[in-house]
Amino acid sequence: MPTIIPFPTRYSAFALCVVGLIACLATVFVSPHLWLAWIGVVVFAVLSGTGVHDLRQTRHAILRNYPVIGHIRFLLEYIRPEMRQYFIESDSEAAPFSRAQRSLVYQRAKGDPDNRPFGTQLNVTIAGYEWINHSMQPTKLEDHDFRIVIGGTPQPADANPAQVCTQPYSASVFNISAMSFGALSANAILALNQGAKMGGFAHDTGEGSISQHHRVHGGDLIWEIGSGYFGCRNDDGTFNAERFSTNARDPQVKMIEIKLSQGAKPGHGGVLPAPKVTPEIAAARGVPVGVDCISPSSHSAFSNPTEMMHFVAKLRELSGGKPTGFKFCLGHPWEWFGIVKAMQATGITPDFIVVDGAEGGTGAAPVEFSDHVGAPLQEGLLLVHNTLIGVNLRHRIKIGCAAKVITAFDVARMMALGADWCNAARGFMMALGCIQAQSCHTGHCPTGVTTQDPLRQQALVVPTKADRVRNFHRSTLHALQELVQAAGLDHPQQITAHHIVRRISDTEVRLLSNLVMQVQPGALLGALDEQHNVFRTYWPLASAESFQPVTQGPQGLRVTGLAMAA
Repeated sequence: MPTIIPFPTRYSAFALCVVGLIACLATVFVSPHLWLAWIGVVVFAVLSGTGVHDLRQTRHAILRNYPVIGHIRFLLEYIRPEMRQYFIESDSEAAPFSRAQRSLVYQRAKGDPDNRPFGTQLNVTIAGYEWINHSMQPTKLEDHDFRIVIGGTPQPADANPAQVCTQPYSASVFNISAMSFGALSANAILALNQGAKMGGFAHDTGEGSISQHHRVHGGDLIWEIGSGYFGCRNDDGTFNAERFSTNARDPQVKMIEIKLSQGAKPGHGGVLPAPKVTPEIAAARGVPVGVDCISPSSHSAFSNPTEMMHFVAKLRELSGGKPTGFKFCLGHPWEWFGIVKAMQATGITPDFIVVDGAEGGTGAAPVEFSDHVGAPLQEGLLLVHNTLIGVNLRHRIKIGCAAKVITAFDVARMMALGADWCNAARGFMMALGCIQAQSCHTGHCPTGVTTQDPLRQQALVVPTKADRVRNFHRSTLHALQELVQAAGLDHPQQITAHHIVRRISDTEVRLLSNLVMQVQPGALLGALDEQHNVFRTYWPLASAESFQPVTQGPQGLRVTGLAMAA
């Protein structure tokens, strides 16, 4: 007897759509004036056509096996992040910022009360929990506008006067981190800079250079110079000293920052596709309109640490003596040590160094880079701070840091580890209204922060958001003031690793000073036998003349391409 193939139940939804279409057509034939029947014809025709398309397409196996109804799976997948964020995620889950962190930013940005009743929601018994010790004699401070002076520190007697910082900058201890126009919308840049102007703090341009939107409100700028030399480049992408000097001597520019790498994707270049290179972006960066805008993975103005130090001195001279430094995410330790040895050899030191943590990053990056490339902020900051102490250069160089700095305790903790000031990017984005939709790279930002769509960015009203940027900064520093007072101190720079306590287990806590590396002044200028393993292993491999590690052989020091393990 012939085999009867049963009708697959997975086609039931498609079959019901076809039946519905036939029924509606029949109803229209009988009662042509019944408008509900016509609507049914249209709806079921679309669904039936979708089912036919699903059966014929070859891209999605689910749709071929489950025509029509299979689309529900893709719909649920599409809205899953929002469903999780609003209905499933707990207040303390971080992805990458928890609801509690985001809510705190929103409250402070709007000027709403940020006090919390009924005690902490954190588990204070879990390993990793930290707190700051308070004093029985708290201080009383008049102001929360904590500032530090960057640049103008004593230089060697034989230093070239033309290469000395003559325009030191009094900076807030909390500033806006690097975010380029192009990555952010025009309205976002306008609001950030106006907020910085109102609050008296600095706004880092990002490597996209200084756009017309940065200049409208006149807020203090830190001009970041990346490997593409945007705003100071020749047509072939190399550095142009004349164009640099013209921009750098603008009174609005307070500091010059060379970007070696960023936390989001250290060691990785970038391409802004041609369609996104609008006339405004092209004008800011000094590139042709509608042509791919390339950021190389390394600089062409220098190829070794010594050349890099001379480039720092050159930029300081061309800028008219403004504080000049660099930003990087720590990678190979011998490269960082090579830079320090170049400082020793040349006598040239940057006025500041910004350490970017691998957990930072506002823009899109390859997953492998976001998750597994570069040192986290704590490790990078500790190594930079201790190395400079070990060669007696720390007093000449200020250190900034950036990566997931949101609260006043975040600022205090970074200062305890060696930072002089902190930058924040995503915190200020949330002050602008960012809801962590994580669609920054799509151009479809729901709040107008990270899009070049003129209609979308209209939602970001500049005066209102500028107030929120200023409020977030002011409220965070007010909270920092209260922490400093509670610890019995006069300035957050007095916070050390002795003030922070970390839980190790259910029954053990330790001061952070007993857990992190601490190098004595000048300790790296002599024998390394008693120093941390990172110095014993990598300091001998570092050279001021090469970013590559060196080894000692019969012919003296030589460069090798082999990475040495700790």
